[in-house]
Amino acid sequence: MLKIKELRLKNKIKQKELSAYLKVPANTLCTWEQGLSEPPFEKLLKIADYFNVSTDYLFGRDETNTA
Repeated sequence: MLKIKELRLKNKIKQKELSAYLKVPANTLCTWEQGLSEPPFEKLLKIADYFNVSTDYLFGRDETNTA
């Protein structure tokens, strides 16, 4: 499962704020956080940039939390 929710909560970001940045509805972000669907590649890159982490970190492949 992607670490979007973990990063969002750790950084005290509301779903509404992140969904606005990503230009997606809040319910879409919610489905990504719950693992019910996955964001497209371009949104994964935006999420990684927003939180300054690597895409590998988002997927749980790299725990160093660096971009």
